[in-house]
Amino acid sequence: MRRSRRHENHNRDDLAGEYRWGDAGQMIFAVLFILVWIIDTFILKFTSFLNDIVPVAVRAPLAAVFFVFSAILSFRGLGIVFGEVRETPEVIRKGVFGLVRHPIYLGEILLYLGFLSLNISLAAAVVWLLATCFLHYLSRYEERLLTARFGEDYRRYIREVPMWIPGTKRKR
Repeated sequence: MRRSRRHENHNRDDLAGEYRWGDAGQMIFAVLFILVWIIDTFILKFTSFLNDIVPVAVRAPLAAVFFVFSAILSFRGLGIVFGEVRETPEVIRKGVFGLVRHPIYLGEILLYLGFLSLNISLAAAVVWLLATCFLHYLSRYEERLLTARFGEDYRRYIREVPMWIPGTKRKR
C-alpha cells in the first residue's frame, strides 16, 4: 500500500519539521478568505465600494503581477523543498530561498493579494491580514526549529536573507 506524500515527507531526515496545525490553519484561512471575498464582492457588497473608485484597468494588471509572482515563489519553493531529497541535511539557500527565507508562504500571501486586487473587499482584506499574521507565526516557529537544527549556519542565513521582502538585507 502506497503511503501519502505528506506521510513520506514527515519522515524525511532532511526536513526540519513544521507546526502541527499549520496545514489545517492555512486551509481554514484559505476557505474563509475565499468565502468572505466571494460573498462580499458578488453578493452583499458591504465593503467592496473601492471597486467603484479603482478602475479594473488598474486592478487586473496588478492582480496578474501578484498571481505570477505567487506562482513562481510557491512552485519553485515547493520544488526545492519537497522535490529534492538532500543526502546531508543543510540550510537551503538556492533559488527563491536566496531571495526570501519563506518563499512558499510569501507566495500564499501574494495569491491573496491577487484576489484582493482583482476585486477589492475590505472584509476579505481583514481575513488576509489575519492569514498573514498566521503565516508569520508559522515562519517564526519553523525558524526556531531550523535554528535548533542548523545553529550558526541558519543564524547566518537569517542575517543574510530577508524574511519577506527581497533586497531588504545586504550580504555581509
